[in-house]
Amino acid sequence: MEEASDGTEIERIHRQISELPVGSISYKTIKGKVQPYLQWTQDGRTRSRYLKADNRDLVIAQVEKRKQLEARLRELESQQRTSTEAHIHAAPSPTSLPEFYTNCLVGARLERFASMVECWKHRDCFMELADYLQNPQNWRVLVLYGLRRTGKSTMLRQAVLRMSPEERARTAYISITPADTLGNLNRDLRRLSDAGYRNVFIDEVTMLDDFIESASLFSDIYAAMGMKVVLSGTYSLGFLFSEDEQLYDRCTLVHTTLIPYREFERVLGIGGIDEYIRYGGTMSMGGRDYNKRSTFASAASAGEYVDSAIARNIQHSLRCYQHEGHFRHLQDLYEAHELTSAINRVVEDINHRFTVDVLARDFVSADLALSTKNLRRDPNSPSDVLERVDVEAVTNRLRELLEVLNADERTVAIDKTHAIEIKEYLDLLEVTVDIPIVDASNYNLMHSHVAVSQPGLRYAQAKALITALMDDDEFRSMKLEERQAVTRRILSEIRGRMLEDIVLLETGAALPEAKVFKLQFPIGEFDMVVFWPEWGCCSLYEVKHSAEEHPSQRRHLLDPEKLTEVERRYGTIKERCVLYRGEAGAIEGVTYKNVETYLRSLGSGQ
Repeated sequence: MEEASDGTEIERIHRQISELPVGSISYKTIKGKVQPYLQWTQDGRTRSRYLKADNRDLVIAQVEKRKQLEARLRELESQQRTSTEAHIHAAPSPTSLPEFYTNCLVGARLERFASMVECWKHRDCFMELADYLQNPQNWRVLVLYGLRRTGKSTMLRQAVLRMSPEERARTAYISITPADTLGNLNRDLRRLSDAGYRNVFIDEVTMLDDFIESASLFSDIYAAMGMKVVLSGTYSLGFLFSEDEQLYDRCTLVHTTLIPYREFERVLGIGGIDEYIRYGGTMSMGGRDYNKRSTFASAASAGEYVDSAIARNIQHSLRCYQHEGHFRHLQDLYEAHELTSAINRVVEDINHRFTVDVLARDFVSADLALSTKNLRRDPNSPSDVLERVDVEAVTNRLRELLEVLNADERTVAIDKTHAIEIKEYLDLLEVTVDIPIVDASNYNLMHSHVAVSQPGLRYAQAKALITALMDDDEFRSMKLEERQAVTRRILSEIRGRMLEDIVLLETGAALPEAKVFKLQFPIGEFDMVVFWPEWGCCSLYEVKHSAEEHPSQRRHLLDPEKLTEVERRYGTIKERCVLYRGEAGAIEGVTYKNVETYLRSLGSGQ
């Protein structure tokens, strides 16, 4: 018992457990054979990995060893809790604590602060926070990591409300300001620890200039003593730098940036894929007020979000990391006070290229040609307007519109190296996600398409196209009905392309055991292929923004040459499916599924 009392055996067991695989062994029957899988929970969902014959015995033994160590750990921690119970119950009331150096809420003030979100629904990832607080074996720090307005502070308040009165009385919430120092925070943490507080939430901790270099304080001292420490902050890139160094193997990251359609609908109470395309990406109070206050209600508000949530996030984190030594090729932009502007320009350029691609592809596509033909034959108001728009002039005007700084205002040119490094940080922040594209004519030629994880941001900037169109001389000379027809058509095409991105991104996130990609042929493509390498099978999808069934939607899914090539490369085709906004059904062996229903199902494991 001597060893347990000073924590050395507990610490040793924690180290051993951290080196062993997480989860349990489950068995599935695949093609009549019982196969072992390692199963665990991650990002609020159940994950599994097939155990191959060459290492399955080792993994099964490691899982069993982990169970034995966890049982021993529970025994030791129970003894430790018993020995400290008197101290915990004798903890002074909040009013008897000396004044804090930081903005620290405890007792009744904390309860009033938390009560503001009492009726708000939980995000899916909230359960990871709840599990961490309830698990006495987890001695790591938990980090809520994500962009602004994705629910981090709300989840901290919800965690307080979920606690029993006894646990709430031993919980503190600290909100860091730029005026605070790590030294003062450390003083308050010592006071709270000595007073028997067991849970401490530190919000906006990345505002501390020395947070990245000193983050091990939270894990090596306070978490190691049994305190539950939850960190959150606006400058979330700093957490990744800390996780790589100061908090290496001593923290659990909970990602909040990606807000899938199912959460948008469930948590905010707003249904409809078009609403998600227009406003999705951030959390707010919910209901119809969300749209009125949306972060992405206009190009201007979207630009403000890029500046505050993304560009300053990257710049602040780099400034605080390795004494400004990690700017790499971005140092010249930083010293010229143009880095924030450069990051804005890269984000907008990504969206600009997406919008231009929609124009370039869809104004010559079969779908648009059909719309042009239908518009010309419209019995009520026939028009050839789609044939008369100067697309090149419009896209050039759009390019000018999306510039953050004019060329003559920049002192440092943004070259390819700058753009690559900024894109790397956007990937780390999960603002951008690369969607794989496979070329069926040469499988060695892999490339990708950049998707933006916050659809409202992309759509708001794409809408700038309308402003560009309004400046087109030919466009302004048209009748109002014709102008409206063009703008509706272009925005419809943009929503269609965005819907493809949403389906690919969310399917890939929900099915980590599968390969999810777009497959292109010399003529035509499958919008999404879901390939399961272990099972030797795949499913093929066309994604359409339309709410109506049309034979053109399934022409590739019925093409025997394409199907033969897919089966040769990816095995048995389990399903051929059109995802669209209409009703479920089946035609010519092709299933039709409502895309909203499909996106909801990704969160249920169906």
